[in-house]
Order: sequence, then C-alpha cells, then structure tokens
Amino acid sequence: MHNLSLLQTAALLAALAACLSTFGAVAADSEPRQSAKQFKFTRTQTQTVNYLLYLPPGYEADSAKKWPLMLFLHGAGERGSELTRVAIHGPPRLVNSGTNFPFILVSPQCPEGQRWTNDALVGLLDDVQATYRVDKSRVYVTGLSMGGYGTWSLGSSYPERFAAIAPICGGGDLISVLLSTREKAGALRSLGVWAFHGAKDPVVPLVESQRMVDAFKKAGVKEVKLTVYPEADHNSWTETYNNPEFYEWMLKHQRQP
Repeated sequence: MHNLSLLQTAALLAALAACLSTFGAVAADSEPRQSAKQFKFTRTQTQTVNYLLYLPPGYEADSAKKWPLMLFLHGAGERGSELTRVAIHGPPRLVNSGTNFPFILVSPQCPEGQRWTNDALVGLLDDVQATYRVDKSRVYVTGLSMGGYGTWSLGSSYPERFAAIAPICGGGDLISVLLSTREKAGALRSLGVWAFHGAKDPVVPLVESQRMVDAFKKAGVKEVKLTVYPEADHNSWTETYNNPEFYEWMLKHQRQP
C-alpha cells in the first residue's frame, strides 16, 4: 500500500472536517436523541440468619436491666450450615471454654459461598434488640478476616448503630467512609475504632487495615488506632481476643443520643 501524498492527506482532512461540521449542525437542529425514563420495582427477599446467642450471668435475674451487646463476625473458613464452626475462634470459642462475659454475644454464621452483607446483619441486630434487653447505646461489632471486612463495612455504613468497632486482619471500601463523612459525620467522628493486624499476614496485607485507619482519621474520627503484631501472620485474632484490655476498652464506649 502506497503512502498518501501531502495533497491527498490535506484533502482527506478537509473532507473529514466538513463532515463533522455538517453532523454538528444536524445534531444541534434535530430533536434530542436521548429521553429520560424511569423503572420502578419492588423486590421482596427472605433471608435466614443462623447464630449463636450467649446471655451473660445475671441476665434472667434482673428483668429490668439492659445489657451491652457484642456482634462477632467469623472468617471465611467458618461459613456453612454447621453452626458449631462459628465457635472455632474468637469470643464464642472463649464462651465454650468457660469464659463469662458481661455482655450479650451474638455470633451469626455466613452461608457457604457468601460474604457478610450489611442488610442481613442490620436485620439480625434489629431482631435481637427487639427480643432481648439490649442497651442500644452500647452495641459493638468485631470480626476477623472476612469478618474484619464486615466490621469495617458496618462501622462505616452504620456508625450510628455502634459505640465501637474492632476489625481484625480485614480491610474495607473507602467510598463508604466518604459517604458517611457526608451523611453521618457526627456519628462517624464519635465512633471508637481499634484495628488489629499481623505484620507478616500473607492473606490480607497489613496495608488493608492501614488504609482504612487512615481514611477514618481523615474523616475526623476522634478515636482510631491500629495495633500491629510484628511477628504475627494472618492469625492476629487469638492474641487480641485473649487480651482482657480489649474488652475493657470496648465496654467503656457508649454512644450518646
């Protein structure tokens, strides 16, 4: 194929310019080529959430007392329909080992092949708060790995529902923090946040927690910190949940009206 001469190239460009000019004039004079439409629909969805429930000693003795509530979210390995798997790690494991907690503990199970969704967890919280004597000003959420992601998501999307959150070896979506900064700024800024991660985590890199902590700080959260275990790999939850200071820190938080 021969190259175009300078005259041929100039003629081609001139013809193209004339076509574009004509197209612009036609488009400006014609009717709009796009119209505004609306699609309205209603979707009904039924979800079932299986969970372990722990009521603290003394719950039955005082029918007037309201109790703090901790929502625990397990990791991907505990998904399924065998509810006992939820107690492999974390606070439900400690309960099975004889630990008594001064709060209600709710530990749901995520179905196999799925991940934590805010809709299901908020629905569960609504039901538990309506059924049991929960102090709504002292509701907390914590989780590990996939549950850490779920914790970040709940805390950033519904900061008004929680007094404090503690995500472990997880990460999150920065856009949810940005949206809460605009829509729920006051609740977000007063949320207590303590994240944990292992420096040698090969599954969820440390940077995932760091970027969320940085985003919360940038959003103006007054109390947000990150504890990094220098020698820990993905399992940064055992040391965290075995530490009494973790529960003391969480229980001192109370959401103001």
